[in-house]
Amino acid sequence: MAVVGAGAAGALVAVQLCETATRRRTPLDLVLVDPAPEAGRGTAYATEVPEHRLNVPVGGMSCYPDDPGHFRRWLCAHGEPTVRDTDFAPRHRYGSYLADTLGRAIIAAHGTVAVRRLRTRATGLADVSGGRLELRLADGGTVTADGVVLATGPAAGRADWAPDGLTGSDRFVARPWAPGALAAVSPSDDVLLVGTGLTAVDLALVLDRPGRTVHAVSRSGLLPQPHALAPLPAVPPPPDLAVLPFSDLRRAVLRYVSATRRAHGDWRPAFDGLRPWIGQLWQGLTDEERAEFLGRDATPWNVHRHRMAPATAEAVARARAARRLRVHAGRVTGAAPGEDGGLAVSLSGGRELRVGWVVDCTGPGLRADAGGDPLWGGLLDDGLAVPGPLGIGVATDGGRLRDARGRGGRPLFTLGSPRRGELWETTAIPEIRAQAKEVAEALLSPLGGRTARPVRRRPTDQFGLPLSTHAAAAVAFRSGLGRVVTVRAKAAEAFARATELDPGFALGHAALALLGHEGGADVDVARALADARRSVRERGDERERSFVDVVTRRILGHETPRASTTGTEGAAGGSDGDRALIGHLERFPGDAFALGIAVPTIAFAGVGDLDGTLALRLVERTAPAYGGHWFHTSLLAFVRQEQGLIDEAGDLARAALAEEPASGHAVHALAHVHYESGAHRAGREWLDGWIGGHGRGAVHRAHFSWHVALHELALDDSAAVRRRWFAQLAPGQVGGVRALVDSGSLLWRARMCRNWTGRVPVEGVLDAVERDLVERPSTAFTALHGAVALTAAGDLPALRRLRAHAAGADPVQREVVVPLCGALEAVLEEEWATAAERLDALLPSLRRVGGSAAQREVVEETLLYALVEAGDSDRARRLLEERLDRRASPLDQRRLAGLGA
Repeated sequence: MAVVGAGAAGALVAVQLCETATRRRTPLDLVLVDPAPEAGRGTAYATEVPEHRLNVPVGGMSCYPDDPGHFRRWLCAHGEPTVRDTDFAPRHRYGSYLADTLGRAIIAAHGTVAVRRLRTRATGLADVSGGRLELRLADGGTVTADGVVLATGPAAGRADWAPDGLTGSDRFVARPWAPGALAAVSPSDDVLLVGTGLTAVDLALVLDRPGRTVHAVSRSGLLPQPHALAPLPAVPPPPDLAVLPFSDLRRAVLRYVSATRRAHGDWRPAFDGLRPWIGQLWQGLTDEERAEFLGRDATPWNVHRHRMAPATAEAVARARAARRLRVHAGRVTGAAPGEDGGLAVSLSGGRELRVGWVVDCTGPGLRADAGGDPLWGGLLDDGLAVPGPLGIGVATDGGRLRDARGRGGRPLFTLGSPRRGELWETTAIPEIRAQAKEVAEALLSPLGGRTARPVRRRPTDQFGLPLSTHAAAAVAFRSGLGRVVTVRAKAAEAFARATELDPGFALGHAALALLGHEGGADVDVARALADARRSVRERGDERERSFVDVVTRRILGHETPRASTTGTEGAAGGSDGDRALIGHLERFPGDAFALGIAVPTIAFAGVGDLDGTLALRLVERTAPAYGGHWFHTSLLAFVRQEQGLIDEAGDLARAALAEEPASGHAVHALAHVHYESGAHRAGREWLDGWIGGHGRGAVHRAHFSWHVALHELALDDSAAVRRRWFAQLAPGQVGGVRALVDSGSLLWRARMCRNWTGRVPVEGVLDAVERDLVERPSTAFTALHGAVALTAAGDLPALRRLRAHAAGADPVQREVVVPLCGALEAVLEEEWATAAERLDALLPSLRRVGGSAAQREVVEETLLYALVEAGDSDRARRLLEERLDRRASPLDQRRLAGLGA
């Protein structure tokens, strides 16, 4: 494959070719033909002027149409951690991003795709035998290819507007982006820019300085409109636009824009909503209607559609206010040498400007051969390409060039600006990246037969389910799955190894995405999910497609990670993802990965399950597929203890551990059995021994340490609790949500039990957690623990911010977390009777936040403390007696005895 042009369009095609060929295991030789020193930058992104900013926000500039956050994440990883989707990055940064993304794609494709760069130009193209194409190069060489992509970008303009007195002058700059084009302009020279679009804006910023006047002229005299500082979401247009005649279409669009402005106070959401429709609307017009649009509507459309970044607009406004930038409506009618060596330029209307230089900023030519490119000129002369509608660009079938006979059978493609006659809006990255993907698919689809033939019998996972990959990747996947079902560390590393061995292995990518989203693994979740979805379309059976769909719904159904980002117990899940997961397990009950996701124990959030019956039904329905396997027995043990069947849960957990001593699910179930049965000494000794032995590789060791600390609290052993916290639960040992849920809650419980005297060191816990996770959590379970940690820190303003967030969040946060924050505010204000009343009223609904009873008990501990401080010994006594009826506790016995005193 040969790609002519290695600017933005060529780089995007090359990335798609590398990655798609690698996923499909299709051997490929890829040749990039471009004289530029670095691939990816082209003309647009080679600028080094920091004031030159993208005119599309960061969130719209990803290389991948199915991974919109990719560019933002790249910026975050390369020195701009606070960048937002709505920011406008410098153009040179985007050039670096394109070059880096292409470089990474080439490295990742090594062994499947061989890439060469030829630093020269393509000057011609011809058919050769076998349906192949031969490129002629400026250095005298040739390249013969099975497919060619012409990613040449916009054609240079011809400056046919310029009068003879200007085109013959050495003071006329016809190509302002050529290296050194403006080097001869002295600091005192005034300059005339012909054109008032985005090119003129960029050059005005470069040329702006005290003592110089920059003039800009166009027929309309209109500069591009600015983007909004706080952009609003796009507003979809009326659905009947595509069927309206052109005269009615114009009126309908104007009504739509006006209605949007009245409803939202801004016209921009209408233009943004109209953008995806432009290609369809343009193709529905006749050539006469298109010509009418170009003559009447193109300028106002471009002014409003192709907007300036807010910072750019502000700089332009300052220059205009200082009269350093002056904008004129009119056209250039003549030019003559000036007395001072400059130019006297005449404008329509009789005005004359005396300037040192004139710069052509009218933009690219509309004809494919407008700039005299020998490659495009030869294609049109030889009939291998024909002009597009109105002579704009070239005619294609979905990017494949049509020839003079109206056929498009050659493997010859183009994208971006050459398709403008067909699509009108086709020069921005959001359109070009989608076209790049389509072109790569079209080029590689005939090569499917060259892919290595799959083996007749596919490898399986350890539960017997087939895997659409080769043996080596299957071994790595089985290793990762084994670590998931035992709740052990380094599962993500195993799945990453599987995808390195087979980049087209959908299940490996899906597993990585899920572990990053719900397990806190260091994974680029959006990229892993996009890879899973791409791969499963190309190579995946029904079970794998269903699993990827489950993972997709769980991730995309939530803007931020769920409460179980590092493994909470049964936090409430999302309905759409839950339904997909339950349906998947009904069809594929032996999918252990899916079952582990669904049953809320420790590794994943589970399904939305408020009464425990759903998890029980899932475990019972899937039992025949496992035949008593220790993994399934471990899950059943946890469900039984949640039902209060403590003895049965203990028997099941011990049976599972007899087969697999490292089973984290069984250990977790047994930890709850010991706690709920009051076997605190035995539970502490057993669990402490497991943590130091089989639990050394456990992925949630901190949570098991929290369970040991609960035993030590119940035993009223304050010294042991302190040692445990500093050795195994302090920041540095634990981070992220795990620190909030385990470390922070333990400190508060110890204080409420009067087991930890003095100020608890909770500030370090809060520093180890992202602030948004504390004050703007995505689930009620996280919100509960955020409220507890903020109360422990005495941060009343932050607690009120959390309460305000919860008031606008999901129903559980509104109905449970909001009153909880109110009760804890009363605690901080030492209004103990009020706090006790509010906390007591909350207890019946507390289960709705998810998690285990042991975790939610932190609220009951706070209630006990408030009752004692309020002097309500009778209610405190009743509560302690009820607790002691459930399980033995030296701590509660001591507190009960203390009430008498």
